[in-house]
Amino acid sequence: METATLPWKHRLLIALLSTLADASRRSDATINRRLFSLTDRKAPAIPTSVHALSSSDVTVHAARNLWFRLFIPSSSAASLPVIVYFHGGAFAFFAADSAPYDAVCRLLCRSLNAVVVSVNYRLAPEHRYPAQYDDGVDVLKFLDQNGAVLPRSADVSKCFLAGDSAGANLAHHVAVRVSKEGLRTVNVIGLVSVQPFFGGEERTQSEIELTRVPIISVDRCDWHWKAFLPNGLGRDHESVNVSGPNAVDISGLDYPNTIVFMGGLDPLRDWQRKYYEWLRKSGKMAELIDYPNAIHAFYLFPDLPETSFFVSQVKEFMIKQMSNVN
Repeated sequence: METATLPWKHRLLIALLSTLADASRRSDATINRRLFSLTDRKAPAIPTSVHALSSSDVTVHAARNLWFRLFIPSSSAASLPVIVYFHGGAFAFFAADSAPYDAVCRLLCRSLNAVVVSVNYRLAPEHRYPAQYDDGVDVLKFLDQNGAVLPRSADVSKCFLAGDSAGANLAHHVAVRVSKEGLRTVNVIGLVSVQPFFGGEERTQSEIELTRVPIISVDRCDWHWKAFLPNGLGRDHESVNVSGPNAVDISGLDYPNTIVFMGGLDPLRDWQRKYYEWLRKSGKMAELIDYPNAIHAFYLFPDLPETSFFVSQVKEFMIKQMSNVN
């Protein structure tokens, strides 16, 4: 899928979003939040069942604005899996109530018949590494200790971590920390990693060649890593280059089985493949799905064919992992 083959409405939306995001990023690695808010449309929670689900917002830590949006399907099933979802946005943009991510989580909730917990974590550069990872872990611990906030049908022994782009990076690091620290009732049995936002000091072939694609570029990624990392840390830090020279050894951890999604028109695809290969070399079960014509963030557009393929393959992955638990 070259850029020109995208439907006009998608091309216009991407152009508007990219223009405002670029204008919002200042040279001193700060963000003009007011400017970006012009395109960051918010969606309210809907407590009554609409389109086969309901949603509500749950506070975890008011002082640091840590909360999640809870999506509950209108299902008679006695036991529903729980998906803890981390939104994308290069650690700097969007929120759990941003309209595109509210829509993504609604799609997952309905299509997968799962309870979805969409985490609203702190953003960079106002809050740098490891704030986002701390927030993700704290939500897991909150669910572990406060199961009553979930519907009775929610089965936390069948919990999945999921995220896209920066959210997939976050999900990986949360999985590592939870594997080390352990939880009492929540059992993470799978990880859905959608076009994870990883990088490093070197330039990969896909970063060099894919310079005329939508959404992301090397320059944009470099800016966001600078905004995310504390001063003095480079892109080979373990948070960025997870499979690189400073990688954490996960070979002895009970790291969840993982499915990784890549796109052929995503400059980050080589880093995503490195991640998949590193998981396998570390002795972990990992599956790689590559959509040759997909741009970065394709899943935000429900009418693209890759989005329906993606949902179907996530469903297959979840069913397989749950069958291993039962």
